[in-house]
Amino acid sequence: MPAADPQTTPSGAAILRFLRVTLHTGFAGLLLVAILRLHFAAGAPDGGTPAGALRFAWSALAVALAVVYLAGTLLEKRYDAGRSSFNPHPYAVLWLGLVTALWGILLAGSAEFSWVAFPLFFLHLHVLPRRFALVTIAVMTTAVVASQWVASGLSAPTLPMVLGPALGAGFAVVTGLAYRALYLEGEAQRLAADELRRTRAELARTQHEAGVVAERERLAREIHDTLAQGLSSIVLVARAAEKSLASGDLAAAAERFALVQQTASENLSEARSFVRGLTAPRLQESSLPESLQRLCGETETLAAARGEGLRCRFELVGHPAELPPQYSVTLLRAAQASLANVRLHAKARTAVVTLAFLGDEVTLDVYDDGTGFAPEASGPGVAARADGSGFGLRSLAARVAELNGSLEVESAPGEGTVVAVRLPLTGPAGERR
Repeated sequence: MPAADPQTTPSGAAILRFLRVTLHTGFAGLLLVAILRLHFAAGAPDGGTPAGALRFAWSALAVALAVVYLAGTLLEKRYDAGRSSFNPHPYAVLWLGLVTALWGILLAGSAEFSWVAFPLFFLHLHVLPRRFALVTIAVMTTAVVASQWVASGLSAPTLPMVLGPALGAGFAVVTGLAYRALYLEGEAQRLAADELRRTRAELARTQHEAGVVAERERLAREIHDTLAQGLSSIVLVARAAEKSLASGDLAAAAERFALVQQTASENLSEARSFVRGLTAPRLQESSLPESLQRLCGETETLAAARGEGLRCRFELVGHPAELPPQYSVTLLRAAQASLANVRLHAKARTAVVTLAFLGDEVTLDVYDDGTGFAPEASGPGVAARADGSGFGLRSLAARVAELNGSLEVESAPGEGTVVAVRLPLTGPAGERR
């Protein structure tokens, strides 16, 4: 009962399949010839005599041998095809022993079964370890020679009686070893193919997970830099409008509610844009310097709505160059996040946003003269807090790192803050982006 054929290349699989079919066909053909010769050989006794009854007994035993052989091959084929849960492979040696024992009994009864030994040689080479297979083949060859000698009635075996089975056994060994080498090579190819499929599946899974994480990070950055900041501004301006209503200042309240509506509308556009993976709406309507100029004006307006006297101005250094969309988005988000922190935390009187085109790099500096902070306690390497805040610098650092840029934060308690972003305008090979 040989093990399953490996899934090799088409040519290798075809060769192995052909050899297996030839083996099984040869066994069946030789066994059938032996039975027919046993029954129809000249001078064979009929079934009414004791010799004839014995002849039918040998035939019945030959049929039993065919049934055992066929049962083993069918069980193996059904299991390897996935149509049976019973695994016959652990019982292969036991099955081979039973087949060989039945053949040995038949050989002892009639030399007609001598040639059935040759397909059995291949089975021994395939199922048993090589050294044991060679021993059993030698024993079986000797038994074939002895059977032929006894059947001939001669006082000593002739040279053809010895050479025929010996050469047949030698041919079977060489062919069987070649089959086994081909089988092992095919098995190695199957294992390599299985490993390749597993590796591809693992790579696909890893890439999918990486894509999910990357998309989650993108959405987190966009939400923090747009929606979160916008909602925070809406809440603060709405509170200021509520106070204006309470004090009876309807004009100020109306102005602040209009600002709430404008901020909500802008954030709705931002949300729709980053869900589609597009660039920021501001950059679709105007250039980066114009967007930063307008952002500074909005920052002053939002601060004034809260009753704060923040002055924010924009400065442009150098001649503006056309930037890739990802560069413009990163610089705009850096300015938005930095100015949001200025409005919410710095208590500053002045903020300055400077965009500079300096040869092979573009820089963005956001300065404020506010209360400052300790960068090591809130820097890019520090985890966000449980309430979701503290994400801004980490988000900004991730954006900048994706473009091979650098982010520096200079601050100290009571001394203001400078957030500096540097992005290279040339790639590793020096080509202009």
